[in-house]
Amino acid sequence: MTTKPLHPGQTIGIVGGGQLGRMMALACAELGFKCHIYCPEENAPASQVAHLTTCAAYDDLAALADFAAQVDVVTYEFENIPADSIAALTSSKPVAPPAQALKVSQDRLDEKTFIAALGIDVAAFYDITDIASLEAGLAQTGGHGILKTRRFGYDGKGQWRLGPDSDLAQVLDALDGQPAILEALVDFEREVSLIVARDHAGTVSSYAPIENVHKNHILHQSTLPAQLSHELTQQATQIAETLAAALDYIGVLAIETFVTSAGLIVNEIAPRVHNSGHLTQDACACGQFEQHIRAISGWPLGDTQAHSDALMTNLLGDDVLAWESWAAQPATRVHLYGKAEAKPGRKMGHVTQLKKPQ
Repeated sequence: MTTKPLHPGQTIGIVGGGQLGRMMALACAELGFKCHIYCPEENAPASQVAHLTTCAAYDDLAALADFAAQVDVVTYEFENIPADSIAALTSSKPVAPPAQALKVSQDRLDEKTFIAALGIDVAAFYDITDIASLEAGLAQTGGHGILKTRRFGYDGKGQWRLGPDSDLAQVLDALDGQPAILEALVDFEREVSLIVARDHAGTVSSYAPIENVHKNHILHQSTLPAQLSHELTQQATQIAETLAAALDYIGVLAIETFVTSAGLIVNEIAPRVHNSGHLTQDACACGQFEQHIRAISGWPLGDTQAHSDALMTNLLGDDVLAWESWAAQPATRVHLYGKAEAKPGRKMGHVTQLKKPQ
């Protein structure tokens, strides 16, 4: 990618129209950029705050070419974009984060293999192709493990927790022939995410680690800063910087980890801004969304130092109906995503509660 910075007034293209795209589009506007959204949905959350929207399928190469012709750089808000689509975009305009990072993150087996090859700890994992390989994998994990589809799973979808009494044939039927990976269970104390940014020159800047609590496999709350020892915080920074450099990354990268008695174990990476990093936009001088736009545009990275401690709570489904009571609380920021229908488990918004560091 070119290192020449974009000027205010130029256009950033975002593939994906959800809440992450919405908050990136708002960051674009604050820095003086125009934003063009590409997504299949009409009136998507990101489209509501963008300069332009192209509504077309993610595999419509003609529409993608027309979209690319109207923007100066392309980024994306989620991982499940067809590889051919990214290749088509890359052939005509700079795309960040790079296609290699997307490729690695789209397949859990490739992802775990890549991370482990860097000497970073991950849970033991096994490629699953049939019941024999599943039985062999479980024999290595003491009969317990998590079976996951290699592609397209999120928020607990495409995952099965297995034990000695599990009906393996039934689980494989539910898998319906999709490639899968078995991961050993990890005895962890808590979950921590690392949000890091890397620019065109290879400069890396990390936010303080963030502690996460999930409910029903969906992120419920995130706390900044996480309660980590100095040694674990140093390990987190090293992991983040190693992965960003190995991927030749440009933009914001999220890394989900488990805190164990032996140190940090990486669970997965996300080549984009991340739900757990939402609180940075309120608690830090430069939040993850502005940071991402700065990085892909060739601007200097912003200050990641937190001026406040923060607690973020996701508003799922009907939780959003309590917006008025949240808005009345002191030192609280309310962020709503503009989604018309509140479905169970659907991310409708989030709130960030701030307090001065102790």
